[in-house]
Amino acid sequence: MEALQEVPVSSLSPERFRTLLGERYEEVDEAIDASRQLLQGRVVWHLNSTARGGGVAELLQSLLAYARGAGVDVRWLTISGNPDFFRVTKRVHNHLHESEGDGGPLGPEEREIYEAALAEAAHELVEIVAPGDIVYIHDPQPAGLVPHVVAADVKVIWRCHIGVDHPGALARGAWEFMRRYVSDADAYVFSRERFVWEELDDDRIWIVPPSIDAFSPKNQHLDPEAVRSILAATGLQDTADPGHALFLRFDGSVARVTRQADLVQDGPVPKDAHLISQVSRWDRLKDPVGVLRSFAEYGAADGAHLLLAGPSVAGVSDDPEGAEVLAEVTARRQDLPAEKRDRVHLASLPMDDVEENAAMVNAIQRRSSVILQKSLAEGFGLTVAEAMWKARPMVASRVGGIQDQIEDGVSGVLIDDPTDLEAVARAVDGLLSDPARAGEVGKAARQRVIDQFLGTRSLLQYMDLLEKLLSPKPV
Repeated sequence: MEALQEVPVSSLSPERFRTLLGERYEEVDEAIDASRQLLQGRVVWHLNSTARGGGVAELLQSLLAYARGAGVDVRWLTISGNPDFFRVTKRVHNHLHESEGDGGPLGPEEREIYEAALAEAAHELVEIVAPGDIVYIHDPQPAGLVPHVVAADVKVIWRCHIGVDHPGALARGAWEFMRRYVSDADAYVFSRERFVWEELDDDRIWIVPPSIDAFSPKNQHLDPEAVRSILAATGLQDTADPGHALFLRFDGSVARVTRQADLVQDGPVPKDAHLISQVSRWDRLKDPVGVLRSFAEYGAADGAHLLLAGPSVAGVSDDPEGAEVLAEVTARRQDLPAEKRDRVHLASLPMDDVEENAAMVNAIQRRSSVILQKSLAEGFGLTVAEAMWKARPMVASRVGGIQDQIEDGVSGVLIDDPTDLEAVARAVDGLLSDPARAGEVGKAARQRVIDQFLGTRSLLQYMDLLEKLLSPKPV
């Protein structure tokens, strides 16, 4: 296949969650048994735009591995695209967040680009699916495939991971552009109720928040020596032996972080310094420039350092704006006075090995004193749940799915207006200056993830949706 590429899917037993969930795991066990029988002989296909970089790829990597470990035949495909296609889909992405992005339209020319780029993928997909299969199509990029497979005697689910709480003309324009592709799907899955599009059939709408895998390379336990060593290997610290930069891969084998990050810094992070970090794609909606300005103009914590980390822009194929945003942040950093610039670090993490990249993020989050997610808009924000799982105190914007995760003042601090840079700095400094409170917030954050945002909850909802979809309809 050329227009579609198959991504290898591991097999992980959901049994590993038994120790975390205790008696609650019995519900998972029962759902697995029922689904294994229901899905026998069927393939469950998942399609998205990339296998590396971003929350959807990360979510699929774990969710599909546990589904396969539960006895479900799941396959993962990604679509190809050209620069014009990804320019259009990035525009759709921005408009769905009520952001102008590059300022361009979504008109007949963009529709022609979009449909032409998906034509070959549609042909290939129809050739490989079989009657009775289930096809999950994730987000706007491959949504144009829905009409091609919906009549092929398969069940089609469109999963939208993004949205905005208060849609305006831009978001509704993007809905109008995309609606013809998704309307005939058998089910629509959104991350939160506020993201649901108007004029979709209510009976086909499902709300399924994303979740994290507590045992993945990004979230597994790392002892302090491993954290220091991984950061030394990436070039962010120089106080540890990189030979101890070890982590466990999905398959259980031991691996070592060997690649360096592409760093913009005057020197490594001092071993005893408070570290404030934000880990996200280089995306204007994550507002890394705003994070830098908040720290440089209003931050009062003496000696604290700021780290902005994201994936290498060369390793994220479906985001054409990443390099522009990284260049903007780099220029802003360069303009800072020397004393401030010395305490700001930019890290582009290599994507050659996605599990190694995840281990780097894990170490950064565990090293951090406070973690930020100052998004201007956010579908869910997996980095929030990841930081909370590690018992890190968070300061984050009260937008999108972030506010579903953090209980303000209990398991983190929410900022009502993410453009209020002084309020962001004040919240960060408040946690840094009160270690006891920061510790309580971190502890509550971890428990909230255990209660609501582990992968087993997603697996249960995933199985429930398939059962409802495949059950005979009453006459």
